[in-house]
Amino acid sequence: MTEFRVRIEEEIPRLRRYARALTRNGSRSDDLIQDTLVRALAKEHLWEPGTNMRAWLFTIMHNQNVNAVRRAMGEGTTVEIEEQSSNLVATTDPTSARQLHELDRALAQVPEEQRQVILLVGLEGMSYEDTAAILNIPVGTVRSRLSRGRDALRKLMGMGERTVKPGPNRPLPNKTAITAGVLAA
Repeated sequence: MTEFRVRIEEEIPRLRRYARALTRNGSRSDDLIQDTLVRALAKEHLWEPGTNMRAWLFTIMHNQNVNAVRRAMGEGTTVEIEEQSSNLVATTDPTSARQLHELDRALAQVPEEQRQVILLVGLEGMSYEDTAAILNIPVGTVRSRLSRGRDALRKLMGMGERTVKPGPNRPLPNKTAITAGVLAA
């Protein structure tokens, strides 16, 4: 197997996680992953060695998702955003499971443009620059969408406005630690 294919294979778990969170539908996410991988393999000659493979694949996935949504709208098909997985978390702590369920439900209510940025930065740990490149938007727009999305999530989850930013000497309270990566400013 070539180095290119090995590197793609290493990114599949991240692609799967992002596709599932983005589409909120198991079969649609599987289709999106397959479409992304097929497209990436067909466009191998366009990938530049030494560049960020993950960002390249996420860009392809983003474009494939946009195309699928446009096709579905043109065909008059409904895109189910509210469908949720019943096995979101496997844990013995009911509080954590409830908090993750609330976060999942709140994410479904955030506008898609903001949700994409929240998922890439908060869930996937992408930099603002990589997120901007994937979504083909300016870095300032990433920051704006992230801020508005986090504010919307805080309101939807009943957390209120944030007055103190966490830092090395000011960690988040334990109650909000589960959503820190997504809601941190």
